Amino acid sequence: MDTISKIDTKTSSEATVPPGYRVFTALAMIFCATLLVSNTIAVKIIHIYGFDLPAGIICFPVAYIFGDVLVEVYGYARTRRVIWYGFGCLALMSVFYYLAVLLPPAVFWKQQESFANLFGLAPRIALSSFVAYLVGSFLNAIVMSKMKLMTSGKFLWTRTIGSTIIGEGADSLVFNLCAFSFVFEMRQVIYIAFSGFVLKTLYEIVATPLTYIACAWLKRVETKDTFDHGVSYNPFKMRES
Repeated sequence: MDTISKIDTKTSSEATVPPGYRVFTALAMIFCATLLVSNTIAVKIIHIYGFDLPAGIICFPVAYIFGDVLVEVYGYARTRRVIWYGFGCLALMSVFYYLAVLLPPAVFWKQQESFANLFGLAPRIALSSFVAYLVGSFLNAIVMSKMKLMTSGKFLWTRTIGSTIIGEGADSLVFNLCAFSFVFEMRQVIYIAFSGFVLKTLYEIVATPLTYIACAWLKRVETKDTFDHGVSYNPFKMRES
């Protein structure tokens, strides 16, 4: 009876994973994890080669790289759902951080102020981050998908870098304009946005060989290389078509 149960369980588990999607869940989880980590560590401002930037710069571009890989192998429709899952994770994380800050600390715990500084996101910053993430991620995915059709699947580097220029550029501009307009002088806001855009784009260029290796391996393992012929690019359409 135990043997039959084990066989049935295995068969049922295998049936839930569509052919060509064995690694998809793991990639989606890594995408969401890098997104959450980058938004958490972004509270620290670091200094690199004359630029003052949030520490999220070391992690956030990785989410874009995984986004590129998802679109390249699995297509825009599947990636669209992952982008929304990431948005949901971000929103949930922000709510829990906010609640944790609001809860009264124990009498003997003296780190409330430091904890609030780290995890108490201002509503304007949180909203700016959400909007910038959606705009940047969807532009990145759409450009990646359309350029693949235009190049007939050739010249992967042109679409990974091209999509990053559009997506990361929009992300940096939207976030900084929404978060810091009327807080800093406009020239300072534009400089901060430009600094982040330049470093994130350089990050993508340096990582291009790794993106090539990852895409080639996934296409071989999944026996899948999606071209988005006839797909709807409406970001709010959750059906995979």
